[in-house]
Amino acid sequence: MTHRLPGMAGLLFVLLTGLVEPAAADQVCAIDDSGREICLAAPAERIVALSPGATELLFAAGAGERLVAVVDHSDFPPAASELPSVGSHDRLDLERLVALQPDLVIGWVTGNPAEQVERLERLGVPVFRIEPRDFEGIATALERLARLGGSGAQGRLAAERFRQGVAELSAIHEAAPPVSVFYQVWDSPLMTVNDEHLIGKAVTLCGGVNVFGDLSRLVPRIDEEAVLAADPEVILAGGRGEESRGWLADWQRFPELRAVARDNLFFVPPSLLQRPTPRLLEGSRRLCDRLEVARGRR
Repeated sequence: MTHRLPGMAGLLFVLLTGLVEPAAADQVCAIDDSGREICLAAPAERIVALSPGATELLFAAGAGERLVAVVDHSDFPPAASELPSVGSHDRLDLERLVALQPDLVIGWVTGNPAEQVERLERLGVPVFRIEPRDFEGIATALERLARLGGSGAQGRLAAERFRQGVAELSAIHEAAPPVSVFYQVWDSPLMTVNDEHLIGKAVTLCGGVNVFGDLSRLVPRIDEEAVLAADPEVILAGGRGEESRGWLADWQRFPELRAVARDNLFFVPPSLLQRPTPRLLEGSRRLCDRLEVARGRR
């Protein structure tokens, strides 16, 4: 008997190891936009999104039904508005959030309060940080979120449709005559974007030349004198909500601007350009259409 015990112990070890290994193999892992690999024992069942963009990406990736909470201004798709809020993207109600017992939180790399997010992690809540900075980043975000949310096939399909749409736009406008563009993000203070910003990349995709593209900050502050000196052929504005709130009309004070003289003052709903989600494709199409109108007015 004494010689058989080690064999039985070894067999037990093998059996127990066999039970553990499949669980490890079943893990779902993805690398977030901060460069960290996040692994879950199984696809998340209870997800909290800490930005409107993250909410929209999760729905687009097919994992929207697993969302249990969002933050303020998460208004797309309409189903997102029905979910409870755990504060704003820059000030979270941690007590309420933790009470929902999420098994995954989708954070924004630069948009959420670092101290609160780190506290979540200390409490053992996995946080997957995203912040797409280009078109491909949106596609891979869809794929990664779908993997973590158990909707891999839907996410891959959504990503491929998005990539195909971007490629089609690029092919249409790659040889288009360039158009100088000023994109207005905000009015007071006056703000724009550089070429590294996703909106700047949309301008380039459409054959536009961002007059402030070389500035170092993603969202630089400028003044009216800088816009007058650049004399863009087109002025594009976002706005508060889905309206320009008179931003474009205000430029009529400068009839010497080419954009004003040619009536190339255009509005694109900010939700279509200022959120890094699949709807950026629709926003880019509208932007491209506006630049094509400007070409026709030369």
